[in-house]
Amino acid sequence: MQKRLILKILDKPTWQAALGGECVQVAVDIADGYVHFSTADQVQETLDKWFQGVENAVLIAFDAQDFKDTIKWEESRGGDLFPHVYGDVFASQAVYAWDMELGPNGAPIAPEDALNFELS
Repeated sequence: MQKRLILKILDKPTWQAALGGECVQVAVDIADGYVHFSTADQVQETLDKWFQGVENAVLIAFDAQDFKDTIKWEESRGGDLFPHVYGDVFASQAVYAWDMELGPNGAPIAPEDALNFELS
């Protein structure tokens, strides 16, 4: 069974635009044709690899069940299955969001409460 909590990382301006009604997506999502997500177990490695130096990053939680018709779990980095949503994602679907601070290695640090977040 796949995990229910999926996480999206955005910079603050992109998150603000999504809160204003734009789709939750960044350039790589548009280029690849799907919205990239990570699980709680994958998100810090994603932050370390792709978000070095990104200040004011936001970590947004979604319920994978909300995308049951458009989500695919596909092999990626290290053979892990990553959640990809082949459809529109909107801020109104988010279940929680956390602001992140940069850590000592220059990447944002996923908050502990985000990594342990439980969907009811």
